[in-house]
Amino acid sequence: MLINTVHYASPLGTLLLQEEDNQLTIVHFMDDAIDAVLSTTDSPVLQKTILQLDEYFAGRRKQFDLPLSPAGTAFQQKVWQQLIQIPFAETITYLHVAKRLGNVKSIRAAASANGKNPLAIIIPCHRVVGADGKLTGYAGGLHRKQWLLEHEAKAAGKQSSLF
Repeated sequence: MLINTVHYASPLGTLLLQEEDNQLTIVHFMDDAIDAVLSTTDSPVLQKTILQLDEYFAGRRKQFDLPLSPAGTAFQQKVWQQLIQIPFAETITYLHVAKRLGNVKSIRAAASANGKNPLAIIIPCHRVVGADGKLTGYAGGLHRKQWLLEHEAKAAGKQSSLF
């Protein structure tokens, strides 16, 4: 089992990127690593991830095409598959996610799985909002969630409806 990591400088701070056996496993905001040494990698998966993140942040990529292997329970995997289906620059509610899973009573479990997403941005958990359309929890911080949603709205030529 070969694990590679690299630090990526995004407009929202340093991201830790990790791949294992040619599958992307982690994209995580590093709040405590303001002075993190940015690194380079020979990993084709991480190089492709960096290229696609560059395109995303430049407003040229609306969907990621990467081999993903996020660690999680079967239920979390189902939730994350639903999140991947949310179109660029669109949002849905936690209730919508639960309905897509076929059980409206799973709303809290779906919200919990959303919060445990190990592939920030790539699996777009930032596109899930509260029932009233307001921003709610985001492991990377609400300021980043707001930035990502406004970035996508601008890249899609939409007026941001967040505020």
